[in-house]
Amino acid sequence: MIKRTHLVIGLAAGLHFLPFVKHKFIFIPIILIASLMPDIDSGFSQLGKKKIFRPVQLVLTHRGPLHSYTIGVLFSLILALFFPILALPFFLGYFFHLFADSFTVNGIKPFWPLKFQSSGVVRTGGLIDRWIFFIFALIDIVLFVLLFV
Repeated sequence: MIKRTHLVIGLAAGLHFLPFVKHKFIFIPIILIASLMPDIDSGFSQLGKKKIFRPVQLVLTHRGPLHSYTIGVLFSLILALFFPILALPFFLGYFFHLFADSFTVNGIKPFWPLKFQSSGVVRTGGLIDRWIFFIFALIDIVLFVLLFV
């Protein structure tokens, strides 16, 4: 999936859970950042283009360990220990990125280091990806109206 698709999916998750969280001001921004985090292992992603993530790309391949629930849960647990209010939104953003990518042709290895791969038929940037973006953009609008209007 492309960046904008991950963002609208993350936003939908954030808007859905927003009424149930205490720290609303930080919830959505953390979900949106986390929804892009698995792609820091790619020099082509928006975050991956930042110089700070170059060492990650030297060590890890794209859709490697960072595209696994194993790492997402580990990062979320570490956040829960030191910054508890960030753990849930980080987990949601990271999880929904991985869930969406599990339907792509390249797929993910959800339980890294196990070799099992989950993949589908969606081509990154392809027609289905664009339709998913469009549908979730509409869902975001509906959720926003229901929450704030």
